Amino acid sequence: MATRQKTSRKAAAAIRRPRARAINGAAHAGDDIGLDALVGHAGYAVRRFQLWIFQDFIKTLATVDIRPTQYSVMTVIGANPGLSQMAVAKRLGIERARLVHLLDSLEERDLVSRIPSATDRRSHALHLTARGKTALAQFKRLAAEHERHVADKIGKDNRERLLQILACFT
Repeated sequence: MATRQKTSRKAAAAIRRPRARAINGAAHAGDDIGLDALVGHAGYAVRRFQLWIFQDFIKTLATVDIRPTQYSVMTVIGANPGLSQMAVAKRLGIERARLVHLLDSLEERDLVSRIPSATDRRSHALHLTARGKTALAQFKRLAAEHERHVADKIGKDNRERLLQILACFT
């Protein structure tokens, strides 16, 4: 507990202490730049964590060339074959135009297929192809490795607690 208090006091002092500027007036590079009130903003911390998460995901899945949004789309389609593009876009919070572009790229790679809906001519049912199902299984194994990296970074219990906190947004 004493170590934690020392760390907290040190962090608080760093927040209050004004940072020096370079001789020419340009801002410093690196961790010596003060963040002022940003230190206490959840949005700033979440955004920085998101950047780290995305970078690690992309690095971990680089061999299969899949991005976080592509993985999300394929996972939802795999769990719900036959969903419409609109349903996938709405569930994942993706703009419809962006989803169309993303589906085009997944279709070009023979991972996803669009089948015209039997009930609505304007709609397409989304399915993973056989290749897509095999690829998704591989993507999930690599994504599990990425999740282990997250646990290594913040601790297994903190990862679980974070998921519980963020559950109301999913």
